[in-house]
Amino acid sequence: MDEKRKNRVSTGLRSFAKEQRSLPTRAEDLFWQQVRAGRFHGYKFKRQVPIAPYIVDFLCAEARVIVELDGTPHDTPERRAHDERRDAFLRSQGFQVLRFSNDLMLGNGNLVLDSVRQAIEAELGPSPDLLRRPPSPAEGRGKQGVP
Repeated sequence: MDEKRKNRVSTGLRSFAKEQRSLPTRAEDLFWQQVRAGRFHGYKFKRQVPIAPYIVDFLCAEARVIVELDGTPHDTPERRAHDERRDAFLRSQGFQVLRFSNDLMLGNGNLVLDSVRQAIEAELGPSPDLLRRPPSPAEGRGKQGVP
């Protein structure tokens, strides 16, 4: 079965995803500002992507990494069970699903971004940006004898 047949997305689901892109939470907007247009170490992300029958918050298609940012509605037992079934389905399709709370993104976004980078690099190797830039003395890979 080819890729297009695996992810048949209805017009309604596509429309809902488009609508969701215009209504981001503060946490989603903050994450998007960091990762959009290849800004995140050269990796490309899309937001509110339909993967039938679901819509995922953020997708790095190249690494098959999904990032979900969850608010308090996800704290109920019913919603957690739904999210577990959803994540299991997405994993069965070959995706890695990373879930973070909106509060964590808003309070410690660097931790979220570092976790996402590590997951992507575990799949793909070093980031395109890291491969393009010269070594930094601050990272301990500079000229010998330079503090």
